[in-house]
Amino acid sequence: MSKLTIYHYPKCSTCRSAVKWLQGQGHELQLQHIVEQPPGVEELRAWVANSGHELKKFFNTGGDVYRSLDLKNKLASFSEQEQLELLAGNGMLIKRPIVTDGQKVTVGFKEEQYAQAWSKV
Repeated sequence: MSKLTIYHYPKCSTCRSAVKWLQGQGHELQLQHIVEQPPGVEELRAWVANSGHELKKFFNTGGDVYRSLDLKNKLASFSEQEQLELLAGNGMLIKRPIVTDGQKVTVGFKEEQYAQAWSKV
């Protein structure tokens, strides 16, 4: 099994739950701090393509930064490139955790989703 990279925010309880679940499955994890080292535009573009989700799924809609920028009302007027640049410029805007093996990508943490995507059984 290849190593999984998990883009997380250490203070986030959802991220901690995801790390614990993945470790419990025996995965080797490479932890990447999503705020200190946010992914770049091209990396985000590849994740969107590999995840099967729309770009808006990658936004942390419950976060303070999202609300303070009023993205609920503004995001639809931004181009895809502008949205990707916004995400790449501020890791707190990105829904977390993001887990990838270089091909498959999951966003957020739901145990059922992880069991389907990352279960080693």
